Amino acid sequence: MTDSTQIHLARRPTGWPGHDDFRTVVVPLPELQDGEVRVANELMSVDPYMRGRMNAGRSYVPPFELGEALTGAALGRVVASRADGFAEGDLVQHDLGWRDVAQAPARSFRRVTEQEGVPASAYLGVLGGTGFAAWLGLTDIASVHEGDVVFVSGAAGAVGSAAGQIAKLKGASRTIGSAGGPEKARLLTERYGFDTALDYRAAPIRQQLVAATGTEQGEGIDVYFDNVGGDHLEAALEVFNDGGRAALCGSIATYNDEHRAPGPDNLFTIITRGLTLRGWTTPNHLHRWPDFVAEVGPWVRDGRIVSDETVRDGLDHAVDAFLDLMRGGNVGKMLVRL
Repeated sequence: MTDSTQIHLARRPTGWPGHDDFRTVVVPLPELQDGEVRVANELMSVDPYMRGRMNAGRSYVPPFELGEALTGAALGRVVASRADGFAEGDLVQHDLGWRDVAQAPARSFRRVTEQEGVPASAYLGVLGGTGFAAWLGLTDIASVHEGDVVFVSGAAGAVGSAAGQIAKLKGASRTIGSAGGPEKARLLTERYGFDTALDYRAAPIRQQLVAATGTEQGEGIDVYFDNVGGDHLEAALEVFNDGGRAALCGSIATYNDEHRAPGPDNLFTIITRGLTLRGWTTPNHLHRWPDFVAEVGPWVRDGRIVSDETVRDGLDHAVDAFLDLMRGGNVGKMLVRL
């Protein structure tokens, strides 16, 4: 008999989540059946979207169930297999994170072909769901063109840092990023290649973005990649050029609000400037995954895209990692090493 130590959702958070909303549970795993695989997890991802799944109600994926293990992207090694195509020692990617041992039918796992010079953790980050979101948002949702001016909010995070670099590789003439605090802002220009960095804690972001661009046609931005929402979306609306496009990927500024906040005060610019604001979720676009890997993979291997990770050690610190992430305590991808 093998046990799986898991993090369960104990109650649905109100406002900011805390440790009391989670519970650590040891679950005995049943005997492995034909067609099943057992995996010892090595790395798991914590991501902002998980906060939304802690709430009840309609969303693009079902909410987490109370009293059941949370889920999320993870990497691990096969320790036992009764399924064709999986052997002991294989590195696999799957969505059964928040536990040290995962067991499920073989269709729940995808073998990872390890590449020289690419750390395995990249398949949870820049070559995983976060990199895919950045690439898809720019390529398919906002249709970035050569010469575009691109603004990325939350640009020191996993998705934002990838989005800024991909925009440049696709021909953006200028990239502007926002981040919280001078150290993160400095990373944007010194490491991720942004042309302009804005520290949203230093002054209102709307004021800073107007000063960094302009409000007349041709002075502003053409594409906005939104990870933050709230005042950042309002700021982008203020400086869009005619025909601007926004890829609405996330709204972390509002995830822990207990009450709905008023909307931007300048939504009329959507009409007067002919703007397109489009939201999307990656599960509806997985048919584009091979194209993402084909284009972004070589950029990662040859160093044209760099990525950073913030790593916490131990499943017992998974909740701490998630809470730190929600408060902006990460640079790049937040991972838990198991």
